[in-house]
Amino acid sequence: MGPAPAGEQLRGAAGEPAVMEPALEGTGEGGKKASSRKRTVTRSPAEGLLQPVKLSRAELYKEPTNEELNRLRETEILFHSSLLRLQVEELLKEVRLSEKKDRIDTFLRDVNQRVMRVPSIPEAELTDQAWLPAGVRVPLHQVPYTVKGCFRFLPPAQVTVVGSYLLGTCIRPDINVDVALTMPREILQDKDGLNQRYFRKRALYLAHLAHHLAQDPLFGSVRFSYSNGCHLKPLLLLRPNGKDKSLVTIRLHPCPPPDFFRPCRLLPTKNNVRSAWYRGQSSPGDGSPEPPTPHYNTWVLQDIALESHLQLLSTMLGSAPGLKDGVALLKVWLRQRELDKGLGGFTGFHVSMLVAFLVSTRKIHTTMSGYQVLRSILQFLATRDLTVNGISLCLSSDPSLPALADFHQAFSVVFLDSSGHLNLCADVTASTYHQVQHEARLSMVLLDSKADDGFQLLLMTPKPMIRAFDHVLHLRPLSRLQAACHRLKLWAELQDNGGDYVSAALGPLTTLLEQGLGARLHLLAHSRPPVPEWDISQDPPKHKDCGTLSLGFLLRPEGLTSVLELGPEADQPEAADFRHFWGSRSELRRFQDGAIREAVVWEAASMSQKRLIPHQVVTHLLALHADIPETCVHYVGGLVDVLIQGLKEASSAKGHMVVSKGGELVMVPNVEAILEDFAVLGEGLVRAVEPRSERWTV
Repeated sequence: MGPAPAGEQLRGAAGEPAVMEPALEGTGEGGKKASSRKRTVTRSPAEGLLQPVKLSRAELYKEPTNEELNRLRETEILFHSSLLRLQVEELLKEVRLSEKKDRIDTFLRDVNQRVMRVPSIPEAELTDQAWLPAGVRVPLHQVPYTVKGCFRFLPPAQVTVVGSYLLGTCIRPDINVDVALTMPREILQDKDGLNQRYFRKRALYLAHLAHHLAQDPLFGSVRFSYSNGCHLKPLLLLRPNGKDKSLVTIRLHPCPPPDFFRPCRLLPTKNNVRSAWYRGQSSPGDGSPEPPTPHYNTWVLQDIALESHLQLLSTMLGSAPGLKDGVALLKVWLRQRELDKGLGGFTGFHVSMLVAFLVSTRKIHTTMSGYQVLRSILQFLATRDLTVNGISLCLSSDPSLPALADFHQAFSVVFLDSSGHLNLCADVTASTYHQVQHEARLSMVLLDSKADDGFQLLLMTPKPMIRAFDHVLHLRPLSRLQAACHRLKLWAELQDNGGDYVSAALGPLTTLLEQGLGARLHLLAHSRPPVPEWDISQDPPKHKDCGTLSLGFLLRPEGLTSVLELGPEADQPEAADFRHFWGSRSELRRFQDGAIREAVVWEAASMSQKRLIPHQVVTHLLALHADIPETCVHYVGGLVDVLIQGLKEASSAKGHMVVSKGGELVMVPNVEAILEDFAVLGEGLVRAVEPRSERWTV
């Protein structure tokens, strides 16, 4: 696959192509080897094509070596077929990064030199940003603007390459190299963990770097972006100039010194965003505690742990090429299913740490092949629910460390790193992890089926949301979710997420729809498009400008067409909750067994309308509980029903339309007309055609 290396191409003078005679044994007179000197030949029409290699009888029937026998045995046991093994090996050759590393390393050294030469600036208040040039904007929404603290720029104390590039697990086509810039201690203060002070300094640090690096001719592009969609953690993207402009993207991550912040202050039960500062209100006098800010604390811890995570992965994966191949295959698997996109995605970093966890628990061995690692991880994901039973890389028995139960109260998915303080899956939602589990189960069934097209379906076929789910819902504009946060009273979630009302409302909305759809729903997933990068002279994109929030529904056929939501009996205490949940759609009904129950009845006359009952459920609940009108809900479902209905309503000489017992229009075929066509088409093949019965039951 791909072009031949330059050294293997045929070269020669113009008009006289020079070729190299093949040196093959058993050819030529007397069995002598052909000469390797160049000679001028006249090309025949068949020349240039691959010719069969002639082997002697001894070579043709010689016994296989031990290495060849082991490879055949391994292929039979692990890959089911030689074809699957060849496909996996060719895919790894395509996605690996090998021939461009020298140029990337040279560019990294140049970036390091430029960053260290950026001049310092004197100290100023965080709110005094007059020193910023007119051509650069702070890549952060500073709301509220007033905050304590001082800032000055000093060159980084250390520049470290982190992430998949250094580990050898970076895959094409998008080559991103993460570089950690350790900010000097003189820039930071003891209470910078409070009220976004650290994140403000981090953003100002990037703004000053961007202004000076954008003037350097080495860089063809200097832009801002977000780290995994987190709007409190912008990045600076650097791309080379000239012909290498698409070679690589360097992502600069400012981070504090590893031991600057005390981890005990960043536990998931601690508060580091004061309500009085964020909401502009005075502290309550009733002594009520501040709400915890687990996500805010996690984002600070992520910057602290960049180097420690690199060291852990380097220890686990450094001398095991099979593990690196497995991580590369898993990244391709995630990318084809768009599971690693946007905030809350399950990324390549997560699967790398998951490989490290299974190595530490001896469920994966360092001698395994990439295909074995892929199967092991998919099997683990398919059978282990991290929303219920979290896992930890921490081996310490220190009683001061928080328990897994503390993290389960704060986060949907729990996977702790080796420090025991940081939840690696803090941003992963329960819906996303359940979608990962669902895809892992389907993939394991595919691998176990030994299908010929298993590789194509597993790793080569894109599977976006519109192809993976029965119905898809698009919420736009996103600004409507701000009203939903107010209706649902998500003040603590807004405070924790720094005002990101999309992230704050996402969890409660999915829980609401899962409860409403009930037995109709098999899986609910969401998709948030990645926030696009922006120029350094522009303000960061607002939350409402970040595309569309999409929800996918995988439905169960069994209860899908039921028009009745049966509630509790009228005298039960649960009846009040049922009425509150369904609002005006709930009503008392007497049933044939004499019971009087709360119930909801949906309007659906035909079977195609019954299949769209989830649309009625979703629009009603969003309007009732989240203040999202139907005009903001763009529902995609039942598209094939329109085609089927159109065919049924069309008149045809081959039959006539009647109404079935289920209330649907069906076509009763005209048997005589069909038989006439069949007799013409089968002329010479069919001796006689006659109807046996024209009785049709509808």
